[in-house]
Amino acid sequence: MARERSGRTVAHLVLATRLKTLRESAGLTFREAADALGAHPATVRRIEQAQTSLDAGQVSTLLAAYGAGPAETEEFLGKLAAANRPGWWHPWRAVMDSWQLDLMSVESAASIIRTWHPALVPVLLRTPAYARAVDDALRPGLSPADKDRRIEFLMERQERLRAQQTRVWALMSAVALRTQVGDAEIMAEQTKALRAAAERPEVTLQVHPLDAPPHALTGKPPLTVYRVEVPEISDHVVREGGLPGTADVWDARETVTAYLMLLDYACTAAPHPHRSKEELA
Repeated sequence: MARERSGRTVAHLVLATRLKTLRESAGLTFREAADALGAHPATVRRIEQAQTSLDAGQVSTLLAAYGAGPAETEEFLGKLAAANRPGWWHPWRAVMDSWQLDLMSVESAASIIRTWHPALVPVLLRTPAYARAVDDALRPGLSPADKDRRIEFLMERQERLRAQQTRVWALMSAVALRTQVGDAEIMAEQTKALRAAAERPEVTLQVHPLDAPPHALTGKPPLTVYRVEVPEISDHVVREGGLPGTADVWDARETVTAYLMLLDYACTAAPHPHRSKEELA
């Protein structure tokens, strides 16, 4: 089962872990920290696990109890204020999938994103016209305005990942190159964009040929794994569901590792990225 998301952001998790470290360094128990707050020990535990919002007043009290100086307290509260500001994706929240609302802070801090799609071009490599044609086919109930906003959001995601030099390792089936999404012009533009993406240093693109034998992800739904190079943040895996916009999200080590192994096996079975470019010719 996928673990329920708590809405925690990367920044909140890092700050919560720092509070735990400061408490332990000060030699205080949960009870002693809770006494400083006038609260139950469970409150401190929830704060340190980022299971509740970080209140500036409570944080200030805890920092004082932990012996933090004025400069450290000011720095911490400044980072907390920044963490509490809406994310860059906030203007598009009305057209985002529910799982994206929880995972965008992770994606925005990711150092590498690995993704698999069994039948279409992976989302992060789609052109605006191709992405719109996919929504036209798979989400016919959306209004034209909502579809436009979704394309804006996707283009902003792609641009920000390029700006922060996040590595994108995409695995796809050659089925996507034969599946007519939109008209011939849209498909030609998308194929050209894939060729250009494959030349970028931060992108690794592998394409399983149509005549290749089955591999570890054959028949599996779209999959994305996020790696954040922050010790406090677990890897996350997203497995998209049968209905558009639905997905299961995990950050448990055992589950993430199992999916990473499937990706590794499938990537090992796929042609080398240089050979995959031949599929795009």
